[in-house]
Amino acid sequence: MTKKERAARVAELLNEEYGTNLHTYLEYNTPWQLLFATILSAQCTDDRVNMVTRELYKKYTSVKDFAEADENELMKDIFSTGFYRNKAKNIIACAKVLLEEYGGEVPSDIDLLVKLPGVGRKTANVVRGNIYNEPSIVVDTHVKRVSKLLGLTASDDPVKVEFDLMKVLPKEQWILFNIQVIAHGRKVCIARRPKCSECVLREVCKSALKQ
Repeated sequence: MTKKERAARVAELLNEEYGTNLHTYLEYNTPWQLLFATILSAQCTDDRVNMVTRELYKKYTSVKDFAEADENELMKDIFSTGFYRNKAKNIIACAKVLLEEYGGEVPSDIDLLVKLPGVGRKTANVVRGNIYNEPSIVVDTHVKRVSKLLGLTASDDPVKVEFDLMKVLPKEQWILFNIQVIAHGRKVCIARRPKCSECVLREVCKSALKQ
């Protein structure tokens, strides 16, 4: 079985197990809310981010509110997400750029997105995939770890993993892959105690086949 054939089978099995509904684990109503929530999600759980943003987005109701926010006050508001100093600084700077250069709208082009303060390829692809339905692969810790176990990549570098997956996964699976693998990583392919005997991917998983 080639890597591309394995990836196609992985996609098929994930679709059967987790369905093909597009959604994100982060709560949002507008593109900028998803953008800022994704910035907050770095080194933090989605559940924690959602707890914070439920109150945060009541206090700051627009991009303008964030652009004009007091940095120290915003740090307190997002303290529990960790790395709050950098996150507050980046969100305020990002909001200012959105206002000044894009009229408060979030761009869809990845080259423009990654130029925004605090935005890397992962955050950019979350926005592109979920807001603009642009085929995008989001590489988080689950995707990186599970993809390596499956033998779809040999890299630990998120950008290299992204491009490795783009070469082998069907394009229609790109957005779904992150959603499905997060669910799989939390439920079955748990980092320190993977339940290989219960895994629907074991027939095509290089790591499981070695056992």
